[in-house]
Amino acid sequence: MEIYLDICAIQRPLDSATHLRVALEAEAVLGILTLCEAGQVEIVSSDALVYETEQNLWPFRKEHALAVLSRAVEFIHLTETIEKRAQDLNARGFKPLDALHLAMAEAGNVDYFCTCDDRLLRKAKQMKDLQAKVVSPLDLVKELEK
Repeated sequence: MEIYLDICAIQRPLDSATHLRVALEAEAVLGILTLCEAGQVEIVSSDALVYETEQNLWPFRKEHALAVLSRAVEFIHLTETIEKRAQDLNARGFKPLDALHLAMAEAGNVDYFCTCDDRLLRKAKQMKDLQAKVVSPLDLVKELEK
């Protein structure tokens, strides 16, 4: 099973756990990463994930994300086809970088696209033609336990 974790999901374990939801999502992401280390799930990385990580001004967060991405079994490079799909998704209401992440995840034929971004989750649920199932870390843990 292949999973594309967006940057907000990758960074969730480093967020302040003063809210219950953040604490639960952080534990869910850590659990997903543990499953990755055990070979039960596979992480997919992309040019977009590396780009977004490199923009991070906090060295510890950048190092953490790069360490997670280094576990990836597949790396998706930007192509013209992916760029066109991202433009289509952007035109349909996704933010440009979110659209690019989704297009790259689809190109990688991942099973799940995991995000903590509520706006992205809501928008994805409205789309009928997404090729990856967009889920929160908590929903992904439920799916993995089935």
